[in-house]
Amino acid sequence: MSGEQVFRLPDLGEGLTEAEVVQWHVAAGDTVTVDQVVVEVETAKAMVEVPVPYAGTVSMLHAEAGSVVAVGAPLISVAAEASGAAEQYRTEERAGSGNVLIGYGTGHAPASRRRARRGRPAQVAGAGPVAGAGPVVGAGPVAPQVISPLVRKLAREHGVDLATVVPGAAHGVIRRQDVEQAIAAARPVAAAEPVAGIERIPLRGVRRAVADKLSRSRSEIPDATTWVDVDATGLIEAKNALAGRGVSLLALLARICVAGLRRFPELNSTVDVAAGEILRLPYVNLGFAAQTDRGLMVPVVQGAHLMSTAELGAEVSRLAGLARRGTLPPAAMTGGTFTLNNYGVFGVDGSNAIINHPEAGILGIGRIVDKPWVVGGQLAVRKVTQLSLSFDHRVCDGGAAGGFLRYVADCVEQPATLLADL
Repeated sequence: MSGEQVFRLPDLGEGLTEAEVVQWHVAAGDTVTVDQVVVEVETAKAMVEVPVPYAGTVSMLHAEAGSVVAVGAPLISVAAEASGAAEQYRTEERAGSGNVLIGYGTGHAPASRRRARRGRPAQVAGAGPVAGAGPVVGAGPVAPQVISPLVRKLAREHGVDLATVVPGAAHGVIRRQDVEQAIAAARPVAAAEPVAGIERIPLRGVRRAVADKLSRSRSEIPDATTWVDVDATGLIEAKNALAGRGVSLLALLARICVAGLRRFPELNSTVDVAAGEILRLPYVNLGFAAQTDRGLMVPVVQGAHLMSTAELGAEVSRLAGLARRGTLPPAAMTGGTFTLNNYGVFGVDGSNAIINHPEAGILGIGRIVDKPWVVGGQLAVRKVTQLSLSFDHRVCDGGAAGGFLRYVADCVEQPATLLADL
């Protein structure tokens, strides 16, 4: 079969409903082959290289760099002979398998390959082509599109009746920009902004994913926070003694945290609201906060309860490196059961950390500084830090939370305490 094939943004997994076009690798008139990477897109979790399942000549690009494209919306049209791979793609697309990209060479693009934004406002590309382009040819029958949950949420928050929204995309798809236009139309005309030079930064990508998750945590989890000052001199000495084995301070803290969760499993839980149950988990997947150029990320050490201190250190180092390079896959940021947050690297003493939903707790560590401390009845200068624990009050009360924090504090002050749990 020959003709023009329209390749649409496939399901990228992880419940993602859209992606921003970062960089095209082809232009109209170029020749492409099956599985050739044609575009880089950025989701709320990672950079993704998208291959095309058709071979032939590019006839149209349906979205400009910087625009946001909904899953199922056209990306590129190719005048081609349909191949077996293309037929397989169409079968998977119609079935809604969620594995459209599997087998087409998808990878995560390194951050260094991202093209710098040029300062123009992002457009939302739904099912329609970019301005000035011709009509979509040969798209064929399209299954009914489901409105994005993000669009539903936006409409609900602003009191917009979706039945009254006129879709701007083909096939009757209501996109975010359609809802935003409805919101703007209902808003009273405001006077000119009194302050000049206001910078408007789109809340999207990783930043929006973080905002959504933290907002959900604050709205759903009744959290409480407790803290304690500790003498970390012994911990620093242990770290220095193990430096030759590649054990970092964060690795030691991770080991202590895992041991504490074994003693107080209430904090290694999640709440199933629909079932009205607390799920106490038999494994520890330990997340740790990592600040990167793309914003805050929380890589997860899977199966942390099965690792030695050295193994924990190696995995933390590997995941942190991927996060800094922008190549951390989405799967490496899911499934966490508890989070460790070393905000002391920013030079602060304490923080009322927000729990990483749907987990039940987060342990924070402040900066370690020299302070006067009483040792054996005598005043001495010691390495002192503050530990804070934010916990979901639904899974435990202050007794368990305080017991966990006190155990962690004892291990920080006397790391040999860990030997009792080995």
